[in-house]
Amino acid sequence: MTNTVTYENWNQISDNFLSNDETKGARAVLEWAYSQYSENKMVYASSFGAEAIVLIDLIYQVKPDAHIVFLDTDLHFLETYEVIEKIEKRFPSLKIEKKKPAITLKEQAAQYGSALWKREPNQCCQIRKVIPLRETLTSKEAWISGLRRDQSPTRKDTQFLNKDEKFKNIKICPLIHWTWDEVWQYIRSRDLPYNELHDRNYPSIGCFPCTQAVGSDGDSRAGRWSGSSKTECGLHTS
Repeated sequence: MTNTVTYENWNQISDNFLSNDETKGARAVLEWAYSQYSENKMVYASSFGAEAIVLIDLIYQVKPDAHIVFLDTDLHFLETYEVIEKIEKRFPSLKIEKKKPAITLKEQAAQYGSALWKREPNQCCQIRKVIPLRETLTSKEAWISGLRRDQSPTRKDTQFLNKDEKFKNIKICPLIHWTWDEVWQYIRSRDLPYNELHDRNYPSIGCFPCTQAVGSDGDSRAGRWSGSSKTECGLHTS
């Protein structure tokens, strides 16, 4: 595919990708993306959850020195930082950046009160995730995300390429057709390191104050902001 994607014609380009290969289109999307966008115009924003591990392995096959940004809120589980270290050893040429918010947790507590995530989780996410990603994407034309359609009802219409109204660029989602089982089949077949919390019923892993284990019948986002109507941190909402 040699078509040039713009903020206006993203849908036409997205529809050209097929999903009937062994990676359900993911490898083709990544090959296209890294040929379409220069190194300084695209980044993968990674959570280092299960989907992220698959994407990192696929990206490494296409672009071994790809730029990956991790939004380091200073509130992640120890296990999350541990898997990042393992990934850095497994894929040494990747450029993994840990992006921190402009203010520390201590400064946030002084300005907004302690445990902001309990009282105003949207504001906490805005400070510690949304603004840092916006800063990262200011100079980017596109970013890669690990969204899958079956993760939650809010993600069921995700396309390979998406017009991102929040960050005014193109969001690339190679794994939209993958199931949770397929993610794990890939991880195990490639013997990839992963966050150990997944073995303790944490399908979706975010910051530790706002993430809980789920029952076997819960959807993959059920453990995030449990007990509230909040289902997204704000990175994937307009």
